[in-house]
Amino acid sequence: MLIDSHCHLASHRFPSEEIPDIIERAKAAGVTGLISLATSLDDLQANLDIAKTPGVHTCIGIHPCDVHNAPDDAADRLAAFTSDPRVCAIGETGLDYYHAAPDGWDDETFRKRQQTFLRQHFEIAAAAKLNIVIHTRDLSGHASFDDALAIYQQYHQSVRAVFHCFISSWENAKRVIDLGGLVSFGGVATFKSATQVRETAYQTPAGSFMVETDSPYLAPEPFRGKRNEPAYTLQTAQRLATLRGETLETLAKHTRDTTTAFFRLSSTPS
Repeated sequence: MLIDSHCHLASHRFPSEEIPDIIERAKAAGVTGLISLATSLDDLQANLDIAKTPGVHTCIGIHPCDVHNAPDDAADRLAAFTSDPRVCAIGETGLDYYHAAPDGWDDETFRKRQQTFLRQHFEIAAAAKLNIVIHTRDLSGHASFDDALAIYQQYHQSVRAVFHCFISSWENAKRVIDLGGLVSFGGVATFKSATQVRETAYQTPAGSFMVETDSPYLAPEPFRGKRNEPAYTLQTAQRLATLRGETLETLAKHTRDTTTAFFRLSSTPS
């Protein structure tokens, strides 16, 4: 019924021996498709291994907070896996201006490396005819979003992007959609204080957004503060459906169709 368009099954917060149960709990909740994203070269193989499970696919990329640990040829190493049928997109990549630069780096140099890696990820995606998953985060304002969108604008004719865990305004969501991209809503949409996110989700047309958990992070209500997992896609979907005046079945169908098309999945889980 539902697809969790963004989770991290290779996270250290998910012990490997627990993964089968996590996937089964998701299926029991009606979440029959999972997109698990790599965030570094270190967890790439683990994600590929998990994606051997029916209904699970993976994306490969270097998270912006890990670019200082990645070798300069990381893009070439990722490119070697783009033809693997388990790989359905490039990411998680993007720009993160929320966290301070790591030791030995200043903010300007660290951000430039993030921007370089983001462009390289777009180049990989374009060459492989895959789409891309983008992370942006700011301590205040939306500079990382603006910078990432400017880079996306250079590639939007050949690559579609989803800006995941979207918490910005409808005006910014429209900027993404106008380039042919998507946004994705997660557990934050259920938080009592997240008025702007809900306003954006209400206005975003069907076919322009997906649903995600970003698990093990950002669990929705009533699980906020606990470890998130793909089964909780259901709670976010229920909240979004109520907000938008849709049935859960209607929202599940159009987000499933959107997710299947974006990640070019061979079949739609149901």
